Formats: sequence, structure tokens, C-alpha cells
Amino acid sequence: MYIDEVPNRNSPPAILLRESIREGSKIRKRTIANLSKWPRGKIEKLRRLLKDEPLLSPEEISVTTQTRQHGNVELVVGAMRKLDIPRLLHRNRSGQRDLVMAMIAQRLIKADSKLGSVRLINNTTLRDELGLGDFDEDNLYEAMDWLMENQGAVEKRLARRHLREGGHVLYDVTSSYYEGKSCPLMRFGYNRDGKKGKPVVVYGVLADTRGVPVALRAYPGNTGDPATVPDQVEKLRGEFGLASVVLVGDRGMLTEAQIENIKNYPQIGWISALKSDGVRKLVEGEKIQPSLFDERNMAEITSEDYPGERLVVCRNPFLAERRAGTREELLSLSEEKFEKIVREVGRRTKKPLTAGEIGIKVGKVVNKYRMGKHFEFTVEDGRFEYIRDEERIEKESALDGIYVIRTDRGREELSEADAVRGYKNLCRVEQAFRCIKTVDLMVRPIHHRKEQRVRAHLFLCMLAWYVEWHMRDALAPVLFADEHLRDEVRDPVLSRGITQEGKKKKRTKKSEDGYDLHSFSTLLDAMGTICRNRREAKGELKEKLGGDGEVFYEYTRPDEFQSRVFELMDVYPVEYKRN
Repeated sequence: MYIDEVPNRNSPPAILLRESIREGSKIRKRTIANLSKWPRGKIEKLRRLLKDEPLLSPEEISVTTQTRQHGNVELVVGAMRKLDIPRLLHRNRSGQRDLVMAMIAQRLIKADSKLGSVRLINNTTLRDELGLGDFDEDNLYEAMDWLMENQGAVEKRLARRHLREGGHVLYDVTSSYYEGKSCPLMRFGYNRDGKKGKPVVVYGVLADTRGVPVALRAYPGNTGDPATVPDQVEKLRGEFGLASVVLVGDRGMLTEAQIENIKNYPQIGWISALKSDGVRKLVEGEKIQPSLFDERNMAEITSEDYPGERLVVCRNPFLAERRAGTREELLSLSEEKFEKIVREVGRRTKKPLTAGEIGIKVGKVVNKYRMGKHFEFTVEDGRFEYIRDEERIEKESALDGIYVIRTDRGREELSEADAVRGYKNLCRVEQAFRCIKTVDLMVRPIHHRKEQRVRAHLFLCMLAWYVEWHMRDALAPVLFADEHLRDEVRDPVLSRGITQEGKKKKRTKKSEDGYDLHSFSTLLDAMGTICRNRREAKGELKEKLGGDGEVFYEYTRPDEFQSRVFELMDVYPVEYKRN
């Protein structure tokens, strides 16, 4: 049966209840009742009943009063709970712990100021997912103070998770610029961000061999990198209780003075590298010769200048080619600028350029391309000449692609290849710095006025990277990441390459499942299209409920890609919730 509406020329249409009957090859209509006098609402209800549809549509019984992003929140909070971040922060739940959880999650979703964080937390389902009450930016600052009181305990728990006796610990240092003048940590020093005239804060991060951060400590901006090393040694021995570890540090940080200091702790080993001057001295002393690389791209040597140390000399032919090409390009660019100066000096016959004026122009070129050591200059009043120092260029070319890893660990504890791999693992901490400072977590610019707030801000960013590292690892199949690299045993000397599977992902921009690949930030944006809608009853239903206006929530159903993301993260979304 069905409702049929039959138009009348000069009268309202006739509303008939009919059924269809097949007689042979023909279909005939039989009228059961005339419903023309029924109210329109009653006719619509009968029409829906006959079609087996709900008598009332959702739009008729309820109205959407609020929409909040939910999918990205559910993914991040689910990942944090899988990593047991709540108990990592403190074993007892408190308002401060919940707010720290919210700040970590919010920084992953979208980094902002503390005032902006209040708005963003309230404009997603993050507040409800973490069970937060009413709060403002002052409460967030109080939670940051609480975090600083517990930083030592949090770092000890992270160390128990990721560091072990006899293992390697990566350590590197960076800096970030500051907007303001009141924080005592902020000093003028080496500004890695390239922001001229801005004070900076220096901070160092300890990590395991995979680059998972374990601890962070901040220092005044005028602190040199080597001066931070003793603190890290004491932290490993005292706070973390590790009697025997190998500290891996950059060549500019593990200086001779710091290495001598570490020798006071025989159980603490180290891996670093020689600076270019040290490598040049070995070449000039014929400790490093081309014959070393006839069969292998690395060889172990000893030197009386480094007693008790093992030196692993490596030569990367690809790096050598790249450095030679870069040097030649910079030399050519410098010569182009020098030729302009030569022509200008030649034109100035009536009022010749003085030696000082020429020197200023030459200095600008030298400072820009850093190739002054490869030229010989003649600068006089009204005269400028230059020529390449071929002998010096040839000596430097002999060092192309060569680097020397140094360590105090013996062969029975550390092979040549593992020593090289151990040092090159520092790139994983550098990747963490890139993400913390620019790509995702936006640690800078820093505006906090109090020292403990700056320290808390940096530590929050480290904890956010801790969560992001694990999320990236789990979600690698749908990110622009070569997840197959981690399963390969690669040549320790050659530059980190890309697998065939990684090349295919880069070429097709598709995952093995056929989904579009994402960066971490665009993936969270895609998950944010899953929303939670707050609906309130209306009309007859609201009257039947006594005017209470019962509230319920409905969630956007994840599409195939979003379901795949939840599956990779081992987080499974709820279909429906009701208050």
C-alpha cells in the first residue's frame, strides 16, 4: 500500500490510500480509502509508516546546538592513555594533572599561547574527554608550576622505561629565542634560530638510541654547549642511578676538557667525533692515508695525541662529492663578487677607493660565503687583486668525505660499525629539535616572564614530542615516512638512504593500502573532521519530556581512512554516547 496524490484541476488534490495489483502483464491500482480530509501531518506519518521509515525525523524531534572537533582529540588522548601518560605524570589523579594532560594534547593538535589554549581546549571535546571543570589561563599556569615540582620524578620514570645499564644515551643541545626582557634565563648567546637582537634560552635533551626523549634541562642563553655536559653525567649517575652507560655527544660539546671530566667516572663511556682541525692534523701526520679505504670505507687507527682512545676513520664518497661541489660553487660565487669589486675599483680613477673601503666590500663577500681562507688578496688604495690559494684548496679537498669517530670503549664492548652508528644516531635528536621548534609543536617564540614557567614550557614541549614520537612510529604507514628503514641493517658510513618501499610512497604519494599520505599535522586535521554534535529535544518530544530538553550526542561516523588511522594507533572510537 502507498499514499497517492491525485491532482484536481480546480480543487485541492485528492489524497488516496491505494494498493497495486498485478493482473497478467498489467498493474492496476485499487483505492482503499480517501484521506483527503486528513490533516497533512497525519498523512505524512502514515506515508512514513507504509515506507517503514521513522515516524519522526531527527530534525523534527531535536536540534543541533553545538559542534565540536572530536576525532583528533580521541586519537591523541587515546595515544596518551596507551602510553600511560597520566601515571607517568603522577600516580594520583588531580586537577593539575588533568590540565597538564590537556596542554600536552592541545599542543599536539594546535600549538598556541596559554590564553589561546583555554579557547582551543573548550572548542574541542578535549575538556570533556579529560573530565576538566571550569578553568582559565591562571589555572594552566598553576598546572605548569605543579609540573615543574614533579619534573624530576617524571624523568626518572621515563629513564626506567627507556634507558638501561650499558646502553647508549644521546645528548644534544639547542636554543630558542625569547620575546621579552624579564626572564633571568634569557641571555644573548649563539642564536640558532637566526633571530638577530633576540636573547635565547639554551636547553639540552637526553634521549635513547631511537631518539625518544627522556629528560630536558634549560640553561641561560649565554651558556656554552660543553658547559652543560657535567650536569648530564650527574643526572645519569645520580638521579637515574645508571652506573654504566655510553654518552653520545656532538664533537662541539664533548670537548677535550669535558672528556677529561668524564674520565673521572670510569663506568661512564662516551662516543664523539674529531673536529676538522683534529682530522687535518691526522692527515698531515700521515695517520690517515688513501690506502686505508682500498677495501672498506672505514678503518680503525690509533694516535699518540689521543691515548687510550679508539679512532674510527670513515670516508663517505657521496659526502665527498657533495662537499667538493658545494665548495666549488661557493668559490665561483665569491669570484663573481670579487670581479665586481675589481671593476668598481678600476672605474674610480678621479677619487680612488681607499684600502679600507675596498676591505669593507671584500669582507662582506668573505662573511657571506665563508671562502676567504681559499683566496690570497692584494688590497691597496685604488688597487684590488685576488687569486685562489690552490695549495690550501687541495689540502682541504683531501679531507672531503672524511670524518673520525672517537670513543673510549674497547672492541669487546663496541665494534667499529656500532661506534659509527652510535654517533650518527644523534640525527634523531636533531629531528626532535626540528619538530619541537618549527614543524608541529612550535616551542618558539617564548613569552613567559618567570624562569620556572619557561622551564615548564620547554618540558611540556618535550612531553608532547614524546607522545608524537610514538604516534609517528605507529602511524608511519599513512605518513610520509619510510617505516621499512627501521627493519634494515644499513651501512654505518654511507648516508641514510631510502628503501624501495619508501621510494614508491614518495613517488605515488599513496600508502600500501591506497590511502593518500599525510604529514603529521594534516593527518590530525583530517581526523578533526570527526565531530561530536550536541542535540536537544524539541517540539512534541520536548513537551512529553516535561520541557527538560533532554541532551544527547551523536558522532560523525569515521570514513575508511579514519578507521585505518584508529586501527594503526590501536584506538577504537565510540559509536554513540549519551548523557
